[in-house]
Amino acid sequence: MLKRRTLIAMALAAASGACSSPPAAAAGGHLVQVQIVDRAGGDLLPEVRQRGTHWVAGRPGERYAVRLANRSGARVLVVLSVDGINAVSGQTAATSQTGYVLAPWQTADITGWRKTDAEAAAFYFTALPDSYAARTDRPHNVGVIGVAVFRERVPVPRPVPLEVAPSSGSSGSRQDSAERRAQAGADGADKPARGPAEAGSADRGAAMGAAAAPAAPAPAVTARAERLGTGHGEREYSPISRTSFERASSSPAEIVQIRYDSHANLVAAGILPGPRAPYGIPEPFPGGYVPDPR
Repeated sequence: MLKRRTLIAMALAAASGACSSPPAAAAGGHLVQVQIVDRAGGDLLPEVRQRGTHWVAGRPGERYAVRLANRSGARVLVVLSVDGINAVSGQTAATSQTGYVLAPWQTADITGWRKTDAEAAAFYFTALPDSYAARTDRPHNVGVIGVAVFRERVPVPRPVPLEVAPSSGSSGSRQDSAERRAQAGADGADKPARGPAEAGSADRGAAMGAAAAPAAPAPAVTARAERLGTGHGEREYSPISRTSFERASSSPAEIVQIRYDSHANLVAAGILPGPRAPYGIPEPFPGGYVPDPR
């Protein structure tokens, strides 16, 4: 039987906020919009879509945040994976693990690896050997940020059986029967329907096979430099609160992923356009005499 667990919810602090209207549509999921924010300037990193996969270019040393925007009118649970690692628990990521609960239309910036209910270690782009994944002997999924989104189960009131009134009797007995039916209705409305709950919090188990949808193969890579990963930066104040959440299903309603690397590597892979040649078409007889070398 599936179990109900306690999950982590974003506190309404500087890192998150509620919106009175739906966020503007942008690249990402239908339920949750995912964007990468440069924390130095507050700008969104531009996304490039290549063969169905979204890419962003990062700069080594640049601190970033993962912006999550609930685009629905109901609460959702978001399990966040960075480089194949759960950003809350530090486990090798699986969709059954703990995550962040977003209120309807809420937007939150996740700025780092969760250390306590009050602190997080900042996300920053860095060379693969310095990444948190590599430094915990899990470098195989470096370069991808993914979220698994779950809808919340809505309790359904238990139906109240109808009582058949006696064919004959005094008005007093009919009144008693009506009162009993009214009382039964009130009791039933107070009790949610019984049903299986979902696993939702930090299970210390099961390594992640493929939580995010597999990315399409990138073009052949030539002259690529060291890949980028996400480092474990300084601790920052990042308060959260806790809440309970019952998943509507054991499988995510959607999975969104954004892949990242350095600008040079994305150019080498053919994902970003390279610089234009500084000269036009070469001419075999441009004229003139032989100049002195520099």
